[in-house]
Amino acid sequence: MSLADQVLAVNDDLPIRTHKPVHSGKVRSVYWLTEEDSKRLIQEKGYDVAPDAPLAIMVISDRISAFDCIWHGEGGLKGVPGKGAALNAISNHWFKLFRENGLADSHILDIPHPLVWIVQKAKPIMIEAICRQYITGSMWRAYSKGEREFCGIELPDNLEKDTALPHLLMTPSTKGILKGIAGVPEADDVNITRQNIEDNFAAFNFSNADDIAIYEKLLSEGFGVISKALSEVDQIFVDTKFEFGYVNDAAGNEKLIYMDEVGTPDSSRIWDQQAYQQGHIVENSKEGFRQFLLNHFPDPDILLNKDRMPEREALAKNNILPLEALMDISKTYTAIAEKITGKAIVLSENPKQEIVDILSSQYGLID
Repeated sequence: MSLADQVLAVNDDLPIRTHKPVHSGKVRSVYWLTEEDSKRLIQEKGYDVAPDAPLAIMVISDRISAFDCIWHGEGGLKGVPGKGAALNAISNHWFKLFRENGLADSHILDIPHPLVWIVQKAKPIMIEAICRQYITGSMWRAYSKGEREFCGIELPDNLEKDTALPHLLMTPSTKGILKGIAGVPEADDVNITRQNIEDNFAAFNFSNADDIAIYEKLLSEGFGVISKALSEVDQIFVDTKFEFGYVNDAAGNEKLIYMDEVGTPDSSRIWDQQAYQQGHIVENSKEGFRQFLLNHFPDPDILLNKDRMPEREALAKNNILPLEALMDISKTYTAIAEKITGKAIVLSENPKQEIVDILSSQYGLID
């Protein structure tokens, strides 16, 4: 059994029964179940959702995306061993903690396999909800060039790189390309202000203006719960991205929930606390891989400059990365997952076959 066999790289070709095209993102693939299968599972498993709620199987891969490109390595390695299982395990852990602390539910109804979620369809809020506790990354790059306003928030002078901000900042950006909103460019992932959201709450998919405060409360409380738990294992929660959406429960009530993943090394920066106190940064997140790529290629501007996207895509496609680089990031993901959850991340021998067997025997979803 080669290492490449233990990596789930292609996750959009499973024989899961569906009448719709499989939606495949950078890391996850979504299979919408048939109406019959959705209704049957809701009844059989007793999920707390509307009886006619559309359900989907979400399969995470081990693909590694950075700078909006998918990267691969030596030995036919099309991803990072253990990455998918680590991300799911971390998200599952935080969602459970959110429920225990009386925060909102998530879109996840069931976890048949470490790489699989059964989810309910949600109406997404079209905002990448970003929270920052420290000034680093893109915010620092802009600040160091003299920018003092972020998402309508004024920052003081004399902040230093990688230091704590005066308070937790919410710096939202657009999720997808939103059209016809005054003052908001028609591009993905552009910074927006709270005023933009208030003035156009329906365009961002909020059901009513009051829910803006609820999303901010869930964002700040979720950040606080994760930050506290990470500090107990000597880690610093630096910044993160949350996503939210609406669903109806079994009684038909609409509620705002957490969506996608939360507090993972893909969606957050996590620093080792002891190293930080000694004056240097040890990244326990994908940021370490981004730094490797910036140092690995002679012209890092290709990775940072959105105007050079064709060159960047060619770079990712045509370069096989050293095995060591992918194994380093594998260690980062699995080690932080084990630290957070207190449980070992076990690599599957044949992840695809395991998923098919479980969804066939326990869920009746394989043709």
